[in-house]
Amino acid sequence: MPGGGALALRVQVGDRLTLVNDEGGQPCEVVAARPDGRIDAGLLGQVSNSGAEGLKAMLAAGDESLTRLRKALSARKIDLARAGALRVFGLETPAGTRADLTAADEGWVVLAAPGSPMAPEAQDTATPVTVLVQRARPRVIGQHDLPDPLADPVLDLRVKSATAESYFVKAGDYIQILDVDGRQCTDFQCFDARKLDRGIQHPLDVTTSRTLMGHAYSMPGLHSKYYDQDWVPLVEVVQDTVGRHDAFAMACAAKYYDDIGYPGHVNCSDNFNLALRDRGVDPRPGWMAVNLFFNTSIDAHGVLISDEPWSRPGDYVLFRALTDIVCVNSACPDDTSPANGWYLSDIHVRTYSGAEKFSRSIAYRPTPDAEPKMTKETAFHSRIAEKTRHVVEYKGYWLPQVYSSNGALEEYWACRQAAVVLDLSPLRKWEVTGPDAEALMQWVLTRDVKKLSQGQVVYSAMCYDHGGMIDDGTLFRLGRDQFRWIGGDDYGGVWIREQAEKLGLKAMVRSSTDQLHNLAVQGPHSREIIKRMIWTAPHQPTVAELGWFRFTVGRVGGPSGAPVVVSRTGYTGELGFEVFCHPKDGSAVYDAVWAHGEGLGLKPMGLAALDMVRIEAGLIFSGYDFSDQTDPFEAGIGFTVPLKSKTDDFVGREALIRRKEQPSRRFVGLEIDAAVDVGHGDGLYAGRAQVGQVTSAMRSPLLGKNIALARVDVAHAEAGTALEVGKLDGRQKRLPAVIVPLSHYDPKKTRPQG
Repeated sequence: MPGGGALALRVQVGDRLTLVNDEGGQPCEVVAARPDGRIDAGLLGQVSNSGAEGLKAMLAAGDESLTRLRKALSARKIDLARAGALRVFGLETPAGTRADLTAADEGWVVLAAPGSPMAPEAQDTATPVTVLVQRARPRVIGQHDLPDPLADPVLDLRVKSATAESYFVKAGDYIQILDVDGRQCTDFQCFDARKLDRGIQHPLDVTTSRTLMGHAYSMPGLHSKYYDQDWVPLVEVVQDTVGRHDAFAMACAAKYYDDIGYPGHVNCSDNFNLALRDRGVDPRPGWMAVNLFFNTSIDAHGVLISDEPWSRPGDYVLFRALTDIVCVNSACPDDTSPANGWYLSDIHVRTYSGAEKFSRSIAYRPTPDAEPKMTKETAFHSRIAEKTRHVVEYKGYWLPQVYSSNGALEEYWACRQAAVVLDLSPLRKWEVTGPDAEALMQWVLTRDVKKLSQGQVVYSAMCYDHGGMIDDGTLFRLGRDQFRWIGGDDYGGVWIREQAEKLGLKAMVRSSTDQLHNLAVQGPHSREIIKRMIWTAPHQPTVAELGWFRFTVGRVGGPSGAPVVVSRTGYTGELGFEVFCHPKDGSAVYDAVWAHGEGLGLKPMGLAALDMVRIEAGLIFSGYDFSDQTDPFEAGIGFTVPLKSKTDDFVGREALIRRKEQPSRRFVGLEIDAAVDVGHGDGLYAGRAQVGQVTSAMRSPLLGKNIALARVDVAHAEAGTALEVGKLDGRQKRLPAVIVPLSHYDPKKTRPQG
């Protein structure tokens, strides 16, 4: 249950609920209701001690994420106006604290993790509460409850195990296909109903769809449609909680089972034929289909391989019909392979009216065991959507890839010559507070945190014991015992909290990503824009006074404007600032940037142009330029590891001393004497031997040549060393390259310091 979120659970006699305060300091409200909707804390053997004010305020705010809960409460006649609630946990509750409740009778339990909007300079964030349910009468496999409908269903259809069902859907209506018990695959096929009326049997064609979309399987976002062979779009994918399917193989057919020794085995193709018999569709020996939830892929040798599906109970794909269609779904009967997790269960189909509104989203799991989070829009999305439809999913949020009126090259030049504004809200923020906060950050980061003044920011690496990097990021010091860590990895904050628990330190580490969204204003004119728009109180530095890697607290336009934190930081290699605000103020902050950027050449910037400027400046990106197998020296940020001046111990210190004294690889820049594109993972060769690998590459508009960042064996890492980039199989095509200093653009960082 996310901070600021709520949920409802059905309970039976003896069911035990365990509430876990994951990050600490998060209150939780519990409302118990009888089957008739009457609220009674006695259902849990408790007495009410609050009026559920937090839950009421959340529902009254009209947050779209709570729409399903409102419907569920209404359907079950639970009236919170008469609510008495049990309040569990407080603002000082340590992370990991648990509370147990047991149901004395059948009914419903509504839980909430309330929180108010956090001011950018404050740290009173709202954080998750985990709810563990131990059933007194555990259900056997095959009896999972379906999740509540997304809206009022038009059709509610169960596809029984090893069968198939057909159904009709009107243009504009939605189709939700659910995996009831998890790890059960379904083949989906559909036809243009008007074509069928004319005797034309053109099913959805996955080869056509792959070709037009440029993706193995269509996903929510820009490349979301499925077509028939005439290029007529039939459906688009709106939501997907799995993100792992197959569009390479046909639905299983009789011949498949015959050939592996199971003659007469029930199969999806024959089931399709039966289900479509009365729909004007002729039978086929084998059907092409979208194979939802199948975990198949093509390996490096061109072999089609499969494993158990990734889908879990209640996972689904939501389509939208783009014309009147006749659909068919199977519950795959393959029990001869891992394709269905070795257990054959049901598939469920619901359809909804086209009048409903469902946002495009993909499930994002921060860690493999985490609950899925559907893709969100940032605080600035409504304004960004007016300028581009080309958005991509990045770490659980929709971000612009490129803007319609400019293009990546124009955005690049605006950053280098004038100013740009870009959305970096998916950066993960963590509030670290408490009497041992400094000691904790001194232990988990490579930089010397004790030297950090209030109002100062420092860039640091965070490493495991073996010296491999967890993440890189910036640490803000808000006070003596108050810090804010901003990185790119969800696990970073979890790991910091684990270290605090391991050492017995009194410090809270709480996520605030959803409470702080941020714009970056970068480029030579960025200071003038921020000066025009930000007011600061006398005890805070003005924007003109703000030094490199410092921050100030201010407001937009004047003392009554939207509150913000402004830091002189960035990821472009240019003079720049980042502006942090609560999502409720996102539109006001975005509009202010544009209003005050008028006449200064301000343009929006997407991820494509951002990648160009950061590679030119030698700035690293997780998953490309570093990983947990890379130490800071091998990632080109050895300056973040002051082994001599930082005398206090920190995680990975001994390993980093050894790695620095005995380096095996070095992070370098490359100039490539060819106009051929070079990409992440391309090998670097000295003769026949591969001695390194390209990590990031681009065609530099400023330098007029292909450049790259790369990791190379120390024997070949000196500037001026000639190597070759291997294309195709690494042998057939070679591109001449030479090693150069890491930062191709402004290596001494004079521009961001200017």
